[in-house]
Parts: sequence; C-alpha cells; structure tokens
Amino acid sequence: MEKYDPREIEKKAQEKWKKEPDLVRANDASKKEKRFILDMFPYPSGAGLHVGHVESYTATDIYSRYLRMRGFEVLHPQGFDAFGLPAENYAIKTGVHPKATIEKAIEIFKRQIDSMGFSYDWSREVNSSLPEYYKWTQWLFLLFYKNGLAYKKKAKVNWCPKCQTVLANEQAEDGVCERCGSAVVQKDLEQWFFKITDFIEDKSDTIGLLSGLEKVDWPESTKLLQKNWIGKSFGSEVDFAIENSSEKITVYTTRIDTLFSGTYLLLAPEHPLVSVITTEDHKKEIEDYLLETAKKTDIERLELRKEKTGAFTGAYVINPATGNQIPVWISDFVLVNYGTGAVFADAHDSRDFELAKKYNIPLRVSIRPKNNELWEKVQNLEICFEGEGELVNSAQFEGLSSKEARIKITEWLAKKGDARFKVNYKLRDWLVSRQRYWGAPIPIIYCEKCGEVPVSEADLPVELPTDVDFKPTGESPLKYSKTFQDVVCPKCGSVARRESDTMDTFVCSSWYYLRYADPKNEKEFASKELLKKWLPVDLYVGGAEHSVLHLLYARFFTKVLHNLGYLEFDEPFLKLRHQGTILAEDGTKMSKSKGNVVNPDDVTAQFGADALRMFEMFMGPLEDMKPWQTKGIVGVYRFLEKTYKLNSKILISNVKSNPNFKSQTTKTTILLSKTIKKVSEDIESMKFNTAISQLMILANALEKETELSVQNFELFLLILSPFAPHLTEELWSKLGHDESIFQESWPEYDLNLIQDEEIELVIQVNGKVRDTVKVSADISEEEATKLALGSEKTKNHTAGKEIKKIIFVKGRLINVVI
Repeated sequence: MEKYDPREIEKKAQEKWKKEPDLVRANDASKKEKRFILDMFPYPSGAGLHVGHVESYTATDIYSRYLRMRGFEVLHPQGFDAFGLPAENYAIKTGVHPKATIEKAIEIFKRQIDSMGFSYDWSREVNSSLPEYYKWTQWLFLLFYKNGLAYKKKAKVNWCPKCQTVLANEQAEDGVCERCGSAVVQKDLEQWFFKITDFIEDKSDTIGLLSGLEKVDWPESTKLLQKNWIGKSFGSEVDFAIENSSEKITVYTTRIDTLFSGTYLLLAPEHPLVSVITTEDHKKEIEDYLLETAKKTDIERLELRKEKTGAFTGAYVINPATGNQIPVWISDFVLVNYGTGAVFADAHDSRDFELAKKYNIPLRVSIRPKNNELWEKVQNLEICFEGEGELVNSAQFEGLSSKEARIKITEWLAKKGDARFKVNYKLRDWLVSRQRYWGAPIPIIYCEKCGEVPVSEADLPVELPTDVDFKPTGESPLKYSKTFQDVVCPKCGSVARRESDTMDTFVCSSWYYLRYADPKNEKEFASKELLKKWLPVDLYVGGAEHSVLHLLYARFFTKVLHNLGYLEFDEPFLKLRHQGTILAEDGTKMSKSKGNVVNPDDVTAQFGADALRMFEMFMGPLEDMKPWQTKGIVGVYRFLEKTYKLNSKILISNVKSNPNFKSQTTKTTILLSKTIKKVSEDIESMKFNTAISQLMILANALEKETELSVQNFELFLLILSPFAPHLTEELWSKLGHDESIFQESWPEYDLNLIQDEEIELVIQVNGKVRDTVKVSADISEEEATKLALGSEKTKNHTAGKEIKKIIFVKGRLINVVI
C-alpha cells in the first residue's frame, strides 16, 4: 500500500491549480449569485507568514471553496498593505530602498500563501505602494478636499523624536512609540485632517457611523469598541460668568445633577481663556505648569493612576446654580479637544476629589447614595461617591433622583440663559499627515500667489521620488527632493512647492476592498457597474486589533463615497469575524525574543499544508485565543493518513465493480447524510472545529466498513475538500476523475436519512413539563395523545378536570390544556 506523502501530493496539486486559474477567478460577467469573501490584507514583512495569517486565511479559503461548490460566483482576492514605517525604518537601518524590501517580502508571502493551497484570485492583486494604486488614493484625497472633507490646521500631536513622525494615540500607548519604544512628546504642527466627525450621525440618505452598526453582522464586542471610541454622550452645556468680566466659560457635563456641589472650575492648560484670565501674581506658576504639560501625551494626561496636578489662575467664576464665587484652576487631565475644554469640579468625581484634597480646595456633596453606611463616609468627605442617588444641599431640587435632576436643573438654568441640552462626542477628525517618506504623497501644491492648490487629476499620480535621504529629520524627506519639488503652480504658472507630508497608511487601507472589484481600471478607482456587482463585502475576516481604527476609517470612506453618489451602499462589510490569537505551547505570546514562534514553513515541511490548515481550524473556535500543541497536529496528520489509506482500500478491493452496493442503506450512509448537513451548517456559521470533529467521526465509521462504498467515500471527499484541498484533489484523481474536485457540486443530504428513529417527546400540562418519554420519531398525534393521557405523572394534574384541547408539535412535544 502506498504511503501518504503530503509534500509530493501538495506540490502536484498546486501545479495543477496553477494551470487552471479559472477555478478561483471571479467572472465579472457571470449571472450567478455573488459572494465577496475578504481577508484584511497583510503588511508584507520580511518575516513572512505567521500562524495567525494561516488561521484566518484558512477560514476564508474553506468558506470560499464551499461557496464555489454551492454554485456561487466568489470574489476572493488578496493584496498587500505595503506603505508604512516598518519598511522605511528598515531602509534607514540597512540602506536598502523600501521598494526593494517590500518586493522581496511580497515574493515570500505569495510563495507561502500558494504553498498553503489558499485559493486567491491573484489576477486582482493590489499593492498600496504602487503608483497605479496610490494614484487613486490621491484622487480620493482630492475628492474629499473638493467637498470640504479634507482640511489643514495647526494641532497638538503625539510626536516620536526618534522616528521623527506623528503618531496616533493608539500608536503611543503609555506614552511610548509602539515602533521604537521612545518616549513620545507633544508638538504643535500644521496637519491635514479628514472630517470624519461629519459622518457620526445620519446624513441625507447615508446612515451614520453610530446607527450603521445596527445593520451589520459584527461581533458585539467590536461594535461596542467603535461606539465607545465615537463616545456619544447626552449632557448639558453650562455657562459660568467670569468675575469682573463680560466673558463666560462654557462647560460641557453629563452630570449637571452635581452642579450644586461645584466648588471650583477646571480649564485645560491649552484653553484660550487661560492667558486672558490668569492674574499677574499667578502668571509664573501657570507658565511653569504649561511647560510641564507640553511634555505629556494625551494618554499620559488621562492616566487615572497618576498623581493629579494643577495650578490656580487667580481668577474666579460664578456657579450659576448657587451664585457662589468659585476659583478657576487648570489641570492636565482636562483636554482642550474634549467637550469645551472646561469642567466644573466637585466632590463626585474622583479626579476632582483627589485634586481638591491635594490643594486644600473646599468640597461639598450634593448626591446621597442609598446605602446609609456609605452616606456617612461620603458626607464626611472620607470617600468620593461617583454614582447616582438622591439630591441633597441642592435648593429646590432636594430629594430628586439624579436622572430627574439632570432634566430639571438644565431646564431651570435654560430659562435664565445659563444652560442648554447638548449631545457630545469623543471622536475627533482624523489626522492623516505623516512626516515620512514611505507613503502616498499628499497631492497639494503651495503657491505664494494662489495659496493652497490641488494637483489636477490629469497629473496624478504624484509619484514618490527616489532622490531622498531616508534619515529622519523631523520633516518629510520629500521636502529636500529636487525632482519632487521642481514644480510650478497649476493656476498661475509661478514657481511653487509641493506638500511634503505623506498620508497615513490607514488611508490606503480605507478603500482597498473597492479596488478589488476593478483592479486594472486606469480611468476610475472602480467602475460603478462592477462595484454594484461585487460590493459590499459579504464576509470580512481579520484580527480584533483592527476593531477601531481601520474598520472605522473604512466605514467612513464608504459613507463619504455613498453620500457623493459613487456607491449604492454605505456599510462596506456586512459580516465581520475575528480570528483568535494563537499562543505558544506554554500559553504565552509568541515572540522572536522568546524563541517560541511557530514558523508555518517548518510545520508544512514536516506534516504538510493540509495538516496545518486543519489543525489550526481544529484547535478551537475561530475567535478564541488558543495555545499551539504539536501533539494536536500529529493527530490531524493521522486523520489525513487514514483518509489516504481508505482510498487505497477502495482501489485494492475494486468495490466499484459491485453495482448493487451503491444502493444499500447502512448506518454509515445515514451518518454520512448527517455529516453533510452538519459540515454545511458549521461552515456557514464558521464553526470549523466541530465540522472537522464530525468528519473524523465519519472517517472512523468508513474505516470499519467491510465493503467501502465508492459513492459514500466520494461524498466524504467532497465535504472534506475545502479543509484538505491537496489530499482530496489527489484522491479524486486516483478514483478516476479527470476534472478537479473543485469543479464538483457540494453534496446534498437525504432528509429522510437524517430523521432520528427515536425522539424524547415532551409531555406538558398547561405549558408546564410533566413528563418525557422516548417514542418513534414519526409518532402520530393520536398515539401521542394516548401516551400523554396515560402517563401517571400527567394524571396527577388532569384527574377530574376537563381537557379543553391538545396541542401537538410533531417530533417535539404534546401539551394538554385543561
């Protein structure tokens, strides 16, 4: 008997598929029902594929192969998110141009992807660093610009002094750069922004970023992360009159019910009124504090565990609820870009409470908790109570609940012109400027006469120059490229200069899924006809680490293009699923420094790609975090080996010559039908681990057959094929089939065979379960009624009572209504 040799089998299958690209190519002209199955496209690092890639790519490959066999026209493309800091930093370190690094990395990725048998349509490959792609990234920038959705302003940003570039808050967690670990500082720079805040709520016929989440099939945890990031809150704006001035300070608060305990007011250090209201004798103190604040990132300033600091301006305002004069302080935990950059401070916010205790600022309570023991500590200012309760020390609002008071106090102050209801959001406009080389150039020209001038569409793409020094200086290297800056104004013809900043790589990944519909189009980013055919994406799979930014930005782009008439849909990804992290064998995170990284190439060399694919799906639910287990892949390998031997058993016994054998119904035939049903349902719901478990059960049953039915075995191969494409392709050929197994239709199960012979019939009286009994699955209502009324447990509840009706649900229950 031949031995199972995955290396030989997989090489042979991959060569066959290379000659038959139409097996995976999506036909634009096809009238079949479409499905667009998409992976988050990877950054092509030199390290190549890791086991996390294999996990998510296997999931979408199984689903895509299954859908094709079900008769759908499937678009399943792949590409590369090729711009960004890693390639540029590597270029700085080695002197190798990022383009060369990326090209080599992509070559490695594609080889590894093909070696895993992933059925991508490479004819639609995109690469965000190629001019033919970023031409349309620039075109989209100009579209936003012309519609008032791209603008430039001075802003405080997170700045990495080593990488010499702006970082998003998420790239500067704990105040350090995620790339190099350097301490991040704050810096004022002229920056480009996209007006994402325009699309938080519904706009004309475009569903907003918040309400749009309700119409997509996404994990609830991801939806919640997006909602929290947008940060919609319902509150009030309150005006505090500045003493001895006609000016007012407006505060946004969601807890106006605590206003009567407001004993001081806090401004963000950057608030424009700080310099106006600070008295002469407090200027030095305020200036020193501003210098200290400038060194901190927003993330550091919001850190709850850090010691609270502040400085007194010397100014006072009037609390509109109490009429009391209260001091104005500044503190770095108040941010100028949230709310109004001002808050009233009281005993019911832990940060305000801590600051007041530190600087001996008087405190007053106005909310009483229900717990009397807690109340004693609260009123004695031993602890800070931040919850809701009953108002005290609050004039005419005494005794109201916090919820009632928020409405009543706002209405009361509104009549005096001191307050109004207000909806607020944490989300700020998207900063897209980067002072780096390896990115898409921003297509703007600056002219002394004409000012800011957009590059004409005919002159796109604005290509990255090659005469650059990669060494970071704090300004984009593009500023010093002679070829790049040799430009005249498109309006007046005067000598001008180009914008030297490049775009955040998130801009490139915010629209790439649209390009897959029409990747070779030179006249538009994609034709409306093909966008209508293929989009939106039916299933999107990728890491949960992209829950906020990439997904939020992609949704924003889609909504802009829908609002401007380019798309007929306003949500890009109808269904989203995340793959879980694969950990090292000891349950820790895989890392090169620990030497515990599992290289897919090593695993496939030993066990084959099919074994790796199936093992990663078998480890547990797709979305779960799970540790690698070498013993586990050995088990999967043996299952594939068993399948190979079953095929040899058929060829040796030549059971195909027995024409009557195919028509026999055995327990195995019944199990096969049940397995077809379960595997189909599990693929649809992406429960691949339980589908594989069922396939293993079926294989064991087939192995025990004395005479193995060719028909049963072929059906088994068909439902195994999306999971182990190489082996099933080989065995299908050995059974005498000339065409690929992936040109076959997905098998249907026999409904008659999957009905259980016996069921547990539930017997109820007035809807309450009183008994259960095993009965034939096809029991009639008459027989079920006799059983129900004859049950001793039922008689205890029906004796001497009139039976009004009998409700019978075949295969499930019978309910006696008295």
